[in-house]
Amino acid sequence: MTLRVAVLTVSDRCSLGEATDESGPAVAALCREKLGAQIVASAGVPDERGAISAALAAWVAQGIDLVLTTGGTGMSPRDVTPEAALSVIERPAPGLMELARARCLAKTPLAFLSRGVAGVAERTLIVTLPGSPRGACEQLGALLDVLPHAVAQVRGQGGHP
Repeated sequence: MTLRVAVLTVSDRCSLGEATDESGPAVAALCREKLGAQIVASAGVPDERGAISAALAAWVAQGIDLVLTTGGTGMSPRDVTPEAALSVIERPAPGLMELARARCLAKTPLAFLSRGVAGVAERTLIVTLPGSPRGACEQLGALLDVLPHAVAQVRGQGGHP
């Protein structure tokens, strides 16, 4: 089964063209390389709850297997990605981000400053990652071994590995 993945970059500066998105393409490349995934959509939105949740809901409605966001998971006042994602997620999966943060601890304790969340909406798994290319790829990399099974379960195909 080929994973169909969408990547949403959440960044005021990137959405205004004031900065180049490096995180979204890095996450997409890692998915293609390590998961054999097909990137079926990518977009950028500002750090606005409504814009984030609308993009996520649209991709869920399309039945995309895995939606990854990058950006907006920190502690600054404009970081609202977790709240926007939770407004779309029907069944939270906190263990995924607990695993990602725990596995990234050896590289940096700053991983625990990420407020990223994960969960299921209909038959789509949503995972929110940090905005820096390094942080996004490290946290995604920490989940690569469990994501295929998680997506299979979301699709109703999963038993035990």
